[in-house]
Amino acid sequence: MIVGVLALQGDFEAHRNRLRELGVVAKLVRNPADFDGIDGLVIPGGESTTFLKLLGERTLQELNDFVHAKPTFGTCAGAIMLAREVDNPPQPGLNAIDITIRRNAYGRQIDSSIVEAPSTLGSEPLEMVFIRAPRIESVGNEVEVLAKRDGDPVLVRQGSVMAATFHPELSEDKRVHLEFLRLVKNGTR
Repeated sequence: MIVGVLALQGDFEAHRNRLRELGVVAKLVRNPADFDGIDGLVIPGGESTTFLKLLGERTLQELNDFVHAKPTFGTCAGAIMLAREVDNPPQPGLNAIDITIRRNAYGRQIDSSIVEAPSTLGSEPLEMVFIRAPRIESVGNEVEVLAKRDGDPVLVRQGSVMAATFHPELSEDKRVHLEFLRLVKNGTR
């Protein structure tokens, strides 16, 4: 199994390290050719508008094709990239998961927090690291909510696409990445 990590900005190294900890070959993805041969993709946090600028037209098209065909997991800005609709301010999303997401909804950098909340990924609370996090405002009928924070969805899945508004790569808890790897193992949608 080879999982790509979009490596344009954000803490892509933390995702790569987590995947390696879990015994997976992790390949950094920076250009269209890098999508060849990968079974799944992680889009890390960062700044979603910067992602759009850095991707360029060809790589953005390759990314769009990939997220509609193979397992993909977006965290924070990655979740924004995967959304059907983006607010605050509006920007294009890849429409890979039927969610409406609001950028920076939990406040500024100084409002960052670590919380524990129940999830469908086991009986123990899931540790969630929120940094300038977006909020999932609505989910479509096909979207499964895997975890919530104060009633708001923060970890969702639709088919083989997952999105988290927090940073599981910064937690010791490996369950979120393990859940994504289960999707990758099961293959394309």
